[in-house]
This record gives sequence, C-alpha cells and structure tokens, in this order.
Amino acid sequence: MKRTARNSIGPGTIVVVTGASSGIGRATARAFARRGATVVLAARSEEDLRAVVTECQKAGGHALAVPTDLADDAQVRALVVTTLEFYDRIDVWVGAASVFGYGQFLDVPEEEFRRTLQVNLLAQVESMRMVLPDMVRRRSGTVIFVGSLFSKVSLPFLSPYVTSKHALFGFAETLRLELRGTGVNVCSVLPATVDTPIYQHAANRTGRSVKPMPPVLPASRLASAIVGVAARPRPVVTVGRIQNGAVLVRRVAPRLYDALARPLVERLALDTRPAPPTAGNLFIARPGTNRVSGGWRRRLTALARRVPRP
Repeated sequence: MKRTARNSIGPGTIVVVTGASSGIGRATARAFARRGATVVLAARSEEDLRAVVTECQKAGGHALAVPTDLADDAQVRALVVTTLEFYDRIDVWVGAASVFGYGQFLDVPEEEFRRTLQVNLLAQVESMRMVLPDMVRRRSGTVIFVGSLFSKVSLPFLSPYVTSKHALFGFAETLRLELRGTGVNVCSVLPATVDTPIYQHAANRTGRSVKPMPPVLPASRLASAIVGVAARPRPVVTVGRIQNGAVLVRRVAPRLYDALARPLVERLALDTRPAPPTAGNLFIARPGTNRVSGGWRRRLTALARRVPRP
C-alpha cells in the first residue's frame, strides 16, 4: 500500500486561514501557531483579527492580520498579494470562512441566498485562481477546504448552506483530479456539528430560535484534524462519526432518511421560543462577538440534565 507523503508543519511554514476571527478558523490558526508556523489571518473584523494575532503569538507562532471580506474578489486578491509580498509563498491554504442560515427556501430572501453562495462557494473558487498558479509553479502546496456533513447529505430549512457545501465538495474533488501529479494537494475536511458562534450569527427566517443539532464537537477537534491533513494530505477526512452515519443511512435507506429529516430538524435544531427574522452576520460583521466556542456544548449538557428520566 502506498503511504501518503508527509509535510513538515512548523517554523517556516506559511499558512493562510480564512474565517480566522471565529470558530473553526480561529481554533485552526491557534493550532498551526502552536506548531510554530506563520499564520496569515483573514476575516472581516480587524478588531477580532488583532486579538487572534495576539493568541497566535502567545501560542508560539507568528501571525499577520489581513482584514478581508471573502465576498469581495479585490480583497481576496489583496490577501494573496500581501501574503506573497511578505513571505514569497503560501504552503497551506485553509478555506474555513463560512456563513449560515435557516429558513425554508421560499422564505429566504434572494439576496441572502446569493450572499451565502458568494462567501461559502464562489469566494473559495475565486481564491484558487489567485493561489494555485504559484503552487503549481513551485510544485508544492496544500489546499484544505472546510466543508460539512452537508457536503454529502441534505436537510430541510438549510437550502443556501447545503447548496454551497455540496458544490464546494464537487469543486474540491474536480480540482484534486485536475492537479494530480502537480505536487499540489487538494483536501476536504467534512465536520459534523461543531461548537462555534456560527449559530448565534446565523440568518433566521423560521420564526423560531435555532440551536445546533447534537452531538456537538469542540472546534479544537476540527483544528487538530485540519493540521493533521496539512501534515499528511488526504482527499477527504470526516470528523464526527455519529452524525456522519447519516451519509450511510441516506445511501442504504433513502426513504427512511427522507421521512425522518424534517421531524429531526424541527425537534433538534428549532426551538419552541419565537425569534424575529434576521440576516445574521451575512452582510455585516459583528466585532466582539467572535470567539472559538459558541458555548453550545455546555448549554446542551445542561439542558440534557434537566430532562426528567422515565
């Protein structure tokens, strides 16, 4: 059996992390910094990126903040140009920026659907036009797209997000095949539910409060998986065995999956408390609200303890 080549991740490694101000991106930036890597941090909030720079430096790495709206091609181009001007190359690109929202398709405003695709999919596509030529020229580099369980299965009330993640996975697989033999690795990391503020930041057109579907993984687990993939590139890595079992259920028992999908979302992801319509952070960043954890693991554990046992 052919062994997967290993890359050295440490001092001298140049890593770009998009979505670095919060959640998986922020945890990933810290994890690379702990290896001593130089991390270029991209997100909309300059205030939050400054805090992440400090965290990375304390962790033992070097960091450069480049405020970037990933939906703006000119800003993505400036991110790549700035990184190459400072460090001459990009060894690892982590596409972790993502926005989220709930609502039945006919209730989701067109501009919100488009914005989700712009950030989660098209920004990733356009960034590759700018990143890949140098990697191919050097015959070295690793691109890691952070997808989702929803890259392979679907659920109601999540049409913009599911559409973007399905398409991103297809794009990653196509790139991987096209770049075979060039020395450039293209990898997808597909997590189940992760404890991040993305749920507090989500757009919501359901009329009900929202919460992540359990079980909820810590962002640090995803960060470890991403660093692991950078060190040992593999085409696809899934994280979260229980929820990723849905992929198998969908394949072997599609009628059962279809029957259960909506009731599960309504019971596990939508709360009984009413909530006003909101676009969340789709169009406007929320400085000061970004952190690694959304506190969901603690909340869901507390709720479980309150449920009376039969």
